[in-house]
Amino acid sequence: MNVAQRREELLRAAVEQIEARGVAAVRIADVASALGVSNALVLYHFSTKEKLVSEAFAYAAEDDLAHLRKLLGRRTSALRRLRAAVRWYAPTGQAKGWRLWIEGWAASLREPALREVTRGLDRQWKAGITEVLMEGVAAGEFRCADPAGTAIRLTALLDGLAVQMTAYKGTVARARAQEWVDEALARELGVDRAALTEPKG
Repeated sequence: MNVAQRREELLRAAVEQIEARGVAAVRIADVASALGVSNALVLYHFSTKEKLVSEAFAYAAEDDLAHLRKLLGRRTSALRRLRAAVRWYAPTGQAKGWRLWIEGWAASLREPALREVTRGLDRQWKAGITEVLMEGVAAGEFRCADPAGTAIRLTALLDGLAVQMTAYKGTVARARAQEWVDEALARELGVDRAALTEPKG
């Protein structure tokens, strides 16, 4: 196994351990034990728990960011791309991924390295949404006077719903949350909500 492969293996194990134990409780020893390797090997690649955790979050996010770029880069209308991205981002009944991010947000309040990672990922999400909003306005598909503000409001709604649905199971039904998300998107774009069901283009 080369260095890159070993690092990826360690990062995958770290993500699994963070999901199982939480950021505060996870230890270098937990990651090492999961793979049957020594603590020294983990520290050789990451030097501290903080570096391991921050890189594990970046690793976990890369697939999501790649999928977002794929959705937003499709050859179709901006409205259709936004709807697809927002619905994919929205919380579902499978909360595993959201538990990881809620853990990350909480830990980043005290961990500067992790805060920089989560902040950078958040900026990438919002930048992608903002760009497609601007494309839709330029193409005359909808109105949006403040694309950057809209991106912040939409992701804040989605993040908040994710916390409610993940931390307090049963508080909000998935279908109801989707209605709220569709209503918010339609309101932000000045379109009828029906346009989100049967978008043109």
